[in-house]
Amino acid sequence: MPRVLSIDYGAKRTGIAVTDELQLIASGLTTVETGTLIKFLQEYFSKESVEKVLIGEPKQMDGTASQSAPLIAAFTQKFMEVFPEMEVERVDERFTSKMAFQSMIDNGMKKKQRQNKALVDEISATILLQDYLSRKK
Repeated sequence: MPRVLSIDYGAKRTGIAVTDELQLIASGLTTVETGTLIKFLQEYFSKESVEKVLIGEPKQMDGTASQSAPLIAAFTQKFMEVFPEMEVERVDERFTSKMAFQSMIDNGMKKKQRQNKALVDEISATILLQDYLSRKK
């Protein structure tokens, strides 16, 4: 079965998570510099079978679009042009960064480790994907 991949897009860095082949478990894959994201995905898709990509949709508490929404919308459009055959689903990413940070605390990570924003982005993408898997069942 093909994998599902999630993207926590950011202006500087983008966190990426992916499921196992049975689509049961979400795992952090990596964090990449946003400028190299399309190239990274081209290489990844050439090696792995992916049926769907989830792209986080940032929203305010009241459900309106956040300040970064236009940036992510532009990326989503470019992604669909480069990968027209790939199914894309936008998913609400509210609270994923806070949840990622809290999970780092809960897992006993030291303050220095918790300051690693790339790791926070990767964990955020994993939370986004695991939430999707939980709702899918």
